[in-house]
Amino acid sequence: MAGNTFGQLFKVTTFGESHGGMVGAVVDGCPPGIEISEGEIQVELDRRKPGQSSITSPRKEEDEIKIASGLFEGKTTGTPILLLAYNKDIRPEDYQEMKDLFRPGHADFTYTKKYGFRDWHGSGRASARETLARVAAGAIAKKYLKEKLGIEFISYVEQVGDIKTDMDFNHVIMEQIESNIVRCPDQEIAEEMIKLIEQMQNEGDSIGGVIRAVVKNVPIGLGEPVFDKLSADLAKAMVSINAVKGFEIGSGFDGVKMKGSKHNDQFLQKDGKIALKTNYAGGTLGGISNGDTIYFRVAFKPVSTISKTQETVDTNGNKASLEAAGRHDTCVLPRAVPIVDAMAALVIMDHYLRHKAQNL
Repeated sequence: MAGNTFGQLFKVTTFGESHGGMVGAVVDGCPPGIEISEGEIQVELDRRKPGQSSITSPRKEEDEIKIASGLFEGKTTGTPILLLAYNKDIRPEDYQEMKDLFRPGHADFTYTKKYGFRDWHGSGRASARETLARVAAGAIAKKYLKEKLGIEFISYVEQVGDIKTDMDFNHVIMEQIESNIVRCPDQEIAEEMIKLIEQMQNEGDSIGGVIRAVVKNVPIGLGEPVFDKLSADLAKAMVSINAVKGFEIGSGFDGVKMKGSKHNDQFLQKDGKIALKTNYAGGTLGGISNGDTIYFRVAFKPVSTISKTQETVDTNGNKASLEAAGRHDTCVLPRAVPIVDAMAALVIMDHYLRHKAQNL
């Protein structure tokens, strides 16, 4: 299999290249009767699109979405939904210099070795432009889960380089996240992050960071033993995003410093229901949602395409140097926030439908 489809019951197949005619997705298995519009999907895409601020890629794409099938009188029909966005601001000539060179840290090398050649116009399928399709599909899942179950997805930039906010994620709200161009809810820390990204821009370099994801009001019981644990599928979803190099859920790597007596989330009764005193597990037990808030962190590396001179080799193995042209993000974090939300929504949506199918 080519690996372009995600999900089992709520299936999303993405297609298109960075500098091709279009990018898009086919969503199959969507329940009928969901009211959804192009405008609602566009809200999510506008958070991901390039050119939205001074610290994102200057490429001017409106990412205008079109729903070409699967909708009638404003509602999903239960048949495949085709989502399309045409590429308009295409400049393949920006990549001419990189045609026969391997960018350090980039998929140029592995794509060439795997397929025998590569689409060097903006990286083809290796480009993060493909994530537009994920966000469009995720918008449908997010709306269904919000209206049906009250589930909320609240991701934000927690760290850029070594600058980090210590805000309690339980109290972060969307208004705080969207109040600045870096999408960090801590306004003072956000200003420091922006200055660091601007410094990297001026130096022709790039910088990575961490996105904190929070999913609230997830019902108990989502997730399948053994290989399709909810936590495992969330990990796969996040690591499938371009530039992601790390994932941890709940206490994550910090949990190794704790004793079991401290790390174990104690059960108690609250308002006549079984609840947990703490949430070090991150909202899952045995890979199945326990009804508490799901939270995890996603680490993004610095993007590999930079204008700073780098030593490399050409496709024949000869030494070369490269100063990459083109329009690239210095830091992907601000635009990656809605991608993380979308992938989390696709996982939760798929597992909710699987849970309902199994527990009639």
